[in-house]
Amino acid sequence: MKNSIKSRILFLLALLFGLMFINAGIDKFLHYMPMPEKLPEKMIKAMTAFMEIGWLLPLIGLAEVIGGLLIIIPKTRALGALIIFPIMVGITLTNIFQDSSGLPIVFILWAILIWIMVENRRKYLPLLD
Repeated sequence: MKNSIKSRILFLLALLFGLMFINAGIDKFLHYMPMPEKLPEKMIKAMTAFMEIGWLLPLIGLAEVIGGLLIIIPKTRALGALIIFPIMVGITLTNIFQDSSGLPIVFILWAILIWIMVENRRKYLPLLD
């Protein structure tokens, strides 16, 4: 019973986590989410630089969509976590150096991602051989 509740909570968190990344990835192509009215100057410069490199945002968006989809499916969750991991590093560094207001959410996302990776740790062992 206890394991069943744990797996249901993990599935729900993985579903929400995956949907959030799918949404963020699709937005990189369709630009439907509104930008905040006041962005720090550093963030505006960084976003401008990302847009100057025409292939970078679509690549990140594609990785977010694929990683988010894989995280939702329990059988492919370990692979999705590996795809999302470097994106989370980038999100964390952006929030540390550009605008720290999003750090509480970033820490929650890290907790979910780490839980997913810990639950799938046996699948990663062959990578260490």
